[in-house]
Amino acid sequence: MIPLMNTSRQYESIQEELDAKVLSILHSGQYIMGKEVTSFESEFAEYIGTKYAIGVGNGTDALVIALMAAGVEEGDEVITTAMSFFSTAEAIAVVGAKPVFVDCTVDTYTLDPLKIEEKVTVRTKAIIPVHIYGQCVEMEAVNVIAKKYGLVVIEDAAQAAGAVYKGKKAGSLGDIGCVSFFPTKNLGCAGDGGIIVTNKKDFYKKCAAYRVHGSGDNGRYAYCKLKGIRYDDTEFDYQGHLPKYFNYVIGFNSRLDALQAGILSVKLQYLDKWNERRRAYAEEYDHKIQNPLVIKPVCSSACKHIYYVYVICVEERERFRKYMETRGIATGVYFPIPLHLQQVFENLGYKKGDMPNAEYLGDHGVALPMFPEMTDSERQVVIEAVNQFE
Repeated sequence: MIPLMNTSRQYESIQEELDAKVLSILHSGQYIMGKEVTSFESEFAEYIGTKYAIGVGNGTDALVIALMAAGVEEGDEVITTAMSFFSTAEAIAVVGAKPVFVDCTVDTYTLDPLKIEEKVTVRTKAIIPVHIYGQCVEMEAVNVIAKKYGLVVIEDAAQAAGAVYKGKKAGSLGDIGCVSFFPTKNLGCAGDGGIIVTNKKDFYKKCAAYRVHGSGDNGRYAYCKLKGIRYDDTEFDYQGHLPKYFNYVIGFNSRLDALQAGILSVKLQYLDKWNERRRAYAEEYDHKIQNPLVIKPVCSSACKHIYYVYVICVEERERFRKYMETRGIATGVYFPIPLHLQQVFENLGYKKGDMPNAEYLGDHGVALPMFPEMTDSERQVVIEAVNQFE
């Protein structure tokens, strides 16, 4: 079976480096926070092109913490796309805000900026553009609207580590960026992990507070900002106790652990090379898949797509998937139920037909095998199978 993704092949390709890094961390005895985490945070911030990075437990926590740092709270509204993984809207709901959905574009599948402004109200606090499948949203247009209405832009770059828009990397295009390191992602760890990136010290200090129970100096800073009082950044007297035992705001236990940070640090050196392979394989699919029953994805001229997944659309999706399975090829669906039609959000009043592009993609989108370690023969088998589907 040709897999949709394959994490074991990637591990085998750099096994000696990963094994050595993991063993060194195990021998160090420092497993939570510490130098491995701070070192990776610095490396990743430099890679993305931001001043700050805050490692957290997973991509969902990254979104929740970013929303809290942006001051989003109960009664606020946050505009986002109807076509994304559930965590995008879940994070909005977790902080007590209302997700307001807009449709994706008909070709790139990313949030349609032309649909945003009509959804802005006096309650709107932020926009979450989702760089879906590894392609960036048209961020220039998003930022123009955000500036016009004084909105915070929180990028959901969970699927887009290394993606580029007009020369800048995903995560550096708004006020705050959130990335997931789920193992199958282009930059994936060996468990759960995530990171928040930003150029704004205010957001950095608040996010750093919320990830560790709202404690210490960053917790004091977040408390002062919430209360509207002056923050004194002189050294605070903890009377000989650890700062982590002094708590100022309600936060989380959401830390990127040292083992994951070490693994990610090794893999980060290879990320651009792996993404280039994905782009090359996608270009091969683009040129060689000629079946008129298949709609191929479109890459915006402003973007360097990193193809976390390569999604086509087929009218008879289930028949196509069964056919591909008989040819020994795995496929996947991302995501069958658009967010506005998820049952948990039925109280928001959306109905089928409200987001036609997202709904079409949900009903007809199917991902083909895509990972950097694919062989030439595997790609040829996939291409031939797709072209022979009737």
